[in-house]
Amino acid sequence: MSHEPKKPVKLRHGSNGYLLTLQITSDPNLLCAVRGTVERLTEAFGFSAADCRAVTRAVDEALTNIIRHAYSGAPDRAIELAFRSVAPPDGHFSGDGLEITMSDHGPAIDPEKLCGRALGDIKPGGLGLHFIRQSMDVVEFQRANETNRLRLVKYVRAPK
Repeated sequence: MSHEPKKPVKLRHGSNGYLLTLQITSDPNLLCAVRGTVERLTEAFGFSAADCRAVTRAVDEALTNIIRHAYSGAPDRAIELAFRSVAPPDGHFSGDGLEITMSDHGPAIDPEKLCGRALGDIKPGGLGLHFIRQSMDVVEFQRANETNRLRLVKYVRAPK
């Protein structure tokens, strides 16, 4: 698979405004299918190889957190993912952004507790939120109608 910068493909939105929607269960065995889907979508969107990897890692980390923390490892709970193109904020980025919204129906989360652990604290696990924030341009969480929603956005940058 070549990761040379490609000319972005003009992706067409469906009638609902989304490029792609996925409904999966919280089975960790499905993470590889989602990673493959995100990788291909980011390539078609025109991201650099590094940004394709970053977005894919962020989505994988977020889904892993949903499975572990919102659903306590239960493999049969619903997770919805929605992908769409969004315009960049004026003058900040050279291309459109890919918005990824993940929704789950786990218990309410206190956004104040979404801080992750210190990078200097050497031990396994606990860095997912750090990787998500480092990889994405926008990370927003909200709770509405008994649903947790995580909104991630990454904007395409012009090649250097």
